[in-house]
Amino acid sequence: MNKDAIDSLLEKNPKLVPLRSKFEAMTPGSYCLHRSWGFGKIVDYREAEDRLIIDFEEGKDGHAMAPAFCADKLEVLSDKDVLVRQRIEPDLMAEMIKKKPSDLVVLILENAEEHSMMASEIERLLARLMGPVKYKKWWTATKKLLAKDPRIGVPLKKTDYFFLRDEPVNPEEEVLEQFHATKNSKEKINLGEKLYKLSGNISVIREELPEILSDLTNAIANAKSSLNQADRLHGVWVRNNLARELHEDVEQLAPSSKSILEATVDFSELASDLPVIYYRRYLDLIKRVFSDKYKSMVEDLLKNSSGKFTTECINFMLEEEMGERINYCLSRWLSEQTIKGPLLFWVVKNRQSKKYEEIIAPLVSPHLLSAMFYAIDYEALRNASARRIPLADLLSDDKELIPDLLAQANEETATDLAQTLLLNQGFEDLTKKSLLARFIKKHSSIQNLLSTDTSSSNQVEALVVSQKSFDLAKVEYEELIGVKIPENKEAIATARDHGDLKENSEYKMARQDQDILLSRKNELEVDLSRARVTNFEDATLENVGIGSVVTLNERSTGETKRYSILGAWDSDPDNFVLSYKTPLAQNLIGRKEKDEVQTNIGGNEEVWTILKLERYADQR
Repeated sequence: MNKDAIDSLLEKNPKLVPLRSKFEAMTPGSYCLHRSWGFGKIVDYREAEDRLIIDFEEGKDGHAMAPAFCADKLEVLSDKDVLVRQRIEPDLMAEMIKKKPSDLVVLILENAEEHSMMASEIERLLARLMGPVKYKKWWTATKKLLAKDPRIGVPLKKTDYFFLRDEPVNPEEEVLEQFHATKNSKEKINLGEKLYKLSGNISVIREELPEILSDLTNAIANAKSSLNQADRLHGVWVRNNLARELHEDVEQLAPSSKSILEATVDFSELASDLPVIYYRRYLDLIKRVFSDKYKSMVEDLLKNSSGKFTTECINFMLEEEMGERINYCLSRWLSEQTIKGPLLFWVVKNRQSKKYEEIIAPLVSPHLLSAMFYAIDYEALRNASARRIPLADLLSDDKELIPDLLAQANEETATDLAQTLLLNQGFEDLTKKSLLARFIKKHSSIQNLLSTDTSSSNQVEALVVSQKSFDLAKVEYEELIGVKIPENKEAIATARDHGDLKENSEYKMARQDQDILLSRKNELEVDLSRARVTNFEDATLENVGIGSVVTLNERSTGETKRYSILGAWDSDPDNFVLSYKTPLAQNLIGRKEKDEVQTNIGGNEEVWTILKLERYADQR
């Protein structure tokens, strides 16, 4: 935009004066980032129309936008921004991503305000730079490098920032300073673990080791109210790892791992609170401390296990030659319906694994499906929140699972299971129908269960949509189920392997993404089933309807505005296109030329006069 155009715009809209510098940056050739449409390039400014012309990478070339409407949604990027440099210097950026990850983060921080950014801000930028799946694995590996990079300060808490240092600092010295400064026992343990991981250069902290060990011992022994048993056991192991650097006999140090285990009441709860990397060490400790009864204890841990700890329990039992006992326990818990959802999840997820074939193969039966329905229903009934049920999601997403489990089922058994599904509280109605379709492929008679009264579905309001918006919704849906949801599952699996889920931000982000993706999938399924495609040629000139183009006078300002009222998904306020579902359109529908229409939208009262009525179909 040129100076005259900016002056004219600000004269009409004084509220936009604080954004002057933003308008000045909106020049042809500048790159930008839109809140909804992503990365783009400003290619022109048409002063007569007061429109920026932007080519967006996500299929919106030549898109016209009014600067006043997009100022708060559009960020103009500097030439030093990594997203811009990726387009200008793709080879250099590709090399940095592959070979110089720390340098890339330094570059990002150099361009950030005050040379600092929260992890979530960096992650959003990396997702745009590399893609939503690739960046997560890259970022997990890079954070380990950043912890050792003297140029970068790494946050201790999620609310802290990554920042560029004025002067490089040895990472061991930095962590040591933080270790001595904190009075929080759990934080001290975590910093002690960081010191151990950095102790390849043990000479930096060797003189400090006696004091470090003393501080850790005091933190473990004196903070019983703030540390649970898992925290204390974790602290003992961290202290012992460091003590071995001084060739200490760790068995003589108190408290010991044995003393903590002997004082434990709930061993499953302790396991669930431990960092993932200590699962195997925990099982080995149980064997050492309770040598006479460790096998029965591990059986109980397996029954109450979840995630990676289930795998560790199974592997441990196999190494202890307890394979037959695993088979016995799983079969008994299945028949008693006392097998829990997380363990069922592991069984189903690993049913095609050669390593666990002898354990799982005997369980793959209709009885397993019955147990899954019971576990899903139980969790849904006791779960007051709207969070997802992993076992239900797995059953829905794995299209071969129901056919596999029904392979040995007769018609009566299959029908009973289908009826159980219909009554299950853990699935939405659309998901139930999708799962029943898999039953019907095996037993066509189950089709009768769907012949229920459909009058309620006939009462669902249809959505009038354009062919273009319908096609876009279908593309979005197909991308969700074909690309984004599978990528998200891969991201969850990758993040789950990176450590303690309670402290694993990548895992939590991936699960949050999953909730959003699955919610959008269900929303699209409902909307697409309600959609009625139109070309808007049914619109008349007698009164306002879907497919009308309406010229209005706004009484409060005296301005004339021309709106197209189109389908439910066609809204584009920047280009004066309204969905017929919007409040203004709803007030206009049915009115005629010269009618006055009074609206109250968001507490703002307005009177509109319909000056002219046209048909959208005639404008094309």
